[in-house]
This record gives sequence, C-alpha cells and structure tokens, in this order.
Amino acid sequence: MFRKLCLVAAAAAILSGCAGMPAGTADDTAAVAAAAEKLRIAMVDPTREALSALVADDLSYGHSGGKVDTKASFIADLLDAKSDFVTIAISEQTVKVVGDAAIVRHTLVADTNDSGKPGKVNIKILHVWQKQGGQWKLLARQAVRPPV
Repeated sequence: MFRKLCLVAAAAAILSGCAGMPAGTADDTAAVAAAAEKLRIAMVDPTREALSALVADDLSYGHSGGKVDTKASFIADLLDAKSDFVTIAISEQTVKVVGDAAIVRHTLVADTNDSGKPGKVNIKILHVWQKQGGQWKLLARQAVRPPV
C-alpha cells in the first residue's frame, strides 16, 4: 500500500509541475496513443531495443499485485518470459496531455504465460508518459484490479 501511495504521490508531483501549462495538441494526443500502442506490441513481442526506446530511465512500473519494477527489471522480466504476454487487448483508453506529460488510462485484458504458467489478466491501468528529447516515454505505470 505504501508503494502505491508513493507512486501516486510521485505522479501527482510530476503533473503538478505542469499546472498552468497548456493542454496538448491533437498531434500530442495521437503521438501518446501511438506510443502506448507500440508499448502494447512490444510487451507481446519484446525486444530490448523496442522496450528501451519506449520507457524512461526512471520508470516506476507498478503491478496489480504490488510489485514495482524499474526499467531494468521490467525489460528483463519480459525478455526472460517471467512476465510473458501472449495477447494484450486494450479498451476504454483515454489520453490527456498537459504540457510535456500525459495521463493514459485503459483496461487491459491479456492471456499470459508467466514463467510457463498460463493465465488471464483483466486490470485497469494508469500510465504517466513524459516527453523526453522529443519522444514520449513511459515514466510511471500502475495497475489495479477492477472492482468485483
């Protein structure tokens, strides 16, 4: 719980720095949505290059079970199939760009094969993307299980 609160506080601090900044353009919104789609594809068919290009060095990646990954552990778990997404379907996605930050929310439904164990996932996701060097990078992510 403490880790989740820390992640939420960090995201709020990042976004509060954007207060008073203009909302993003339609091009920004489309670019963030495209980056989120590239991440979805890279999580199903992971390569170090694709994942490294999409995530920030300071990534904080929160799982619905409470585990929090860094960029290195997130990429390693995908490449080693500890976290293995066979399919990922995204729905109900919203994108809000504020300055050089963006909030993306969606529902993720996936078939998994984590460490060779088949499973299914249905979670709600919050992404915080940041424009770095002209590219949108995933800075923070938190997953939660939907209410029953």
